[in-house]
Amino acid sequence: MIKIACVAMACLLGSAAAQAVTVLNANLTNAQENPPVIPTLAGGAPRPASFGTATFTLNDAGTAMSFSASIFNIDFTGAQTADVNDNLVSGHLHASPTSVAGINGPVVWGFFGAPLNDNNPNDVVLSPFASGVGGIISGKWDLTEGNNTTLTAQLPNILGGRAYINIHTTQFAGGEIRGQIMAPVPEPETYALMLCGLAALAMVRRRRR
Repeated sequence: MIKIACVAMACLLGSAAAQAVTVLNANLTNAQENPPVIPTLAGGAPRPASFGTATFTLNDAGTAMSFSASIFNIDFTGAQTADVNDNLVSGHLHASPTSVAGINGPVVWGFFGAPLNDNNPNDVVLSPFASGVGGIISGKWDLTEGNNTTLTAQLPNILGGRAYINIHTTQFAGGEIRGQIMAPVPEPETYALMLCGLAALAMVRRRRR
């Protein structure tokens, strides 16, 4: 019984440790822009809708937040398509106490183009797709960075669902695709550890009966 209890305790402690890293996600679409946008070529003909996904990882100390975003149908190099409307111009995180879905907020951290706040150090990695249009962009918001703010000051907005990632193009300087950063979700191993702990505790209770 003591051994089982120890296993249960170890599982639960492991679960707590796994929960230390916070993971958030965003799905970027044209429709989330305010107002929504419809991408077109320079001549006015339709072009493919742009979209993307982003994952944000906040470290356990709350001193740095890394991200990686996969973006589709936005030209990362200026040469992936012949048209200029889809050229990538800038990328930012926006946040404020009122920046829920559909409400615009100020830039709090720029990671590509202007303003560029991923600069102490510069962690930006831009990886255009080998084929097709788009690419992956990643970076890290360090504690000393921010666009007239800090990560610490914006954490309540980010964790509270009041922040979004915005990707800007030549056609849509105000933003072509946007994604609200969603509430924290536990990493997969957290669920496994929690189940391990609960199963072990259940065994202890059965033996006591």
